[in-house]
Amino acid sequence: MLKLKDGFSGERALVVPQVIVKMMKEDPLVSMLHITDIGYYPKARHHYRERREPINQYVFIYCTDGAGRYRVGEHTYNVSANQYFILPAGIPHAYAADDTNPWTIYWIHFKGELAFYYAQGALAPLDILPEKHSRISDRIALFEEMFNTLKSGYSNENLRYVSSLFHYYLGSLRFLQQFRQAKAGATNDTNMVTVAIHYMKENLEKHLSLQDMAKQVEYSPSHFSQLFKKETGHTPLAYFNLLKIHQACYLLDTTDMKANQICYKIGIEDAYYFSRLFSKLMGMSPQKYRQTKKG
Repeated sequence: MLKLKDGFSGERALVVPQVIVKMMKEDPLVSMLHITDIGYYPKARHHYRERREPINQYVFIYCTDGAGRYRVGEHTYNVSANQYFILPAGIPHAYAADDTNPWTIYWIHFKGELAFYYAQGALAPLDILPEKHSRISDRIALFEEMFNTLKSGYSNENLRYVSSLFHYYLGSLRFLQQFRQAKAGATNDTNMVTVAIHYMKENLEKHLSLQDMAKQVEYSPSHFSQLFKKETGHTPLAYFNLLKIHQACYLLDTTDMKANQICYKIGIEDAYYFSRLFSKLMGMSPQKYRQTKKG
């Protein structure tokens, strides 16, 4: 059985059983790098963890929204949206969400002979800022693939596949520019609308204002909105909502996530508002949509 944690609204978390961790340590492929715990905490108010007794795992935390802080030994660091860090194994540490602007985080505990090399240089927060060639949505999709594969079972093939994905995931961070440039040729469009839509897709889990979008393409909000609607037929904020609901449909189709979990994944904290917006755009509730698809 999979062990799931309880806690924050909209959270998803999975702890790999110790018997499976032992199996991974004995597999020549998986032993090099493997996940022991993985999860996602949206708007994790009052989230706090202190480990005075060090653990033998590295702790990866990727803050996509809000802010937090962490302490390693005698050093304290602040972390904000679009930053990640990796806590070293074997050293006491503590971390917490900001009191007034709590973080949304993806987190992974991991081990293996190669773990140290991926963690090097990541003790202080490192930026993953949305920009023209950023691939934040690709990386989030990788996380979901690892999570869902582990959730589906602990077969040798699943464990090896997740380990392979995790190499790629950490590589996309450690070699950030190479990861972005590898796809830059396919996204070299400088059209204002194309750039704006890419920015929206990179920030689906957040609330963006018209001013945020206009700033990204260096237009005034009114001029940006006018040009965007002329080309797409939608205002920027309406189009952003369409992208969010499109992603919600994908998650309803491909995962067993509940509506109150999916809403956080598209940057909507109020499950009732999410349901109303979904019904308005799709003509049915999220629950009805899932039932229709299953039928």
